[in-house]
Amino acid sequence: MITTATTVGAYLRDLPPDRRVAMARVCSMIRRSARGVRESMRYGLAFYELDGPLFALESGRRHMSLYVAEQDVVIRHKEALAGVNAARSYIRFSDFNRLPLDVVEKIVRESVVARRARAANGSIPTQAELLKLWAIKEQAAQAPQAVTRAVAAPVEKPALARSAAAKRTVTRTAALRRANGTKATARGPAFPAYGRKGQ
Repeated sequence: MITTATTVGAYLRDLPPDRRVAMARVCSMIRRSARGVRESMRYGLAFYELDGPLFALESGRRHMSLYVAEQDVVIRHKEALAGVNAARSYIRFSDFNRLPLDVVEKIVRESVVARRARAANGSIPTQAELLKLWAIKEQAAQAPQAVTRAVAAPVEKPALARSAAAKRTVTRTAALRRANGTKATARGPAFPAYGRKGQ
């Protein structure tokens, strides 16, 4: 699926409800089970990195694919899952209502352990090697540029501006009257106490 989303959250929001729920469950499980992974959108896929790409998740029209960088881990679990392509190191899910999350979680956890071992001996596959393994064409699915929008400062509406100005005037007038010993009335302007009739 070609997407213009620049974040995984936006990618999920653009999906139909059934695929959105399924993808969100797998994304959430990866974040929970692979502590320290970094999530991003690249090549039209949700990428999860730990010392380089470790997983990529893609939503097709009738399926969802989880690409796993640690091919040996996928091969170990291929008998327990339908839809495993061991040669390309991915798992394709066709039934969104029956995701085998327990098995996938084992693959995620074992992949993290394998990646840390690779990091220790310096044999982490490059992104180019993984894209070739997963048969993802870099030029066909370039990540979109991040969209930035300038937000103008809110313009105060004339009515609100007049209201604010009127409040300031009333406040200043009341302060002046207090200073001059006059009292404000609801009916009209205040007169000095000594200027009223009968006094």
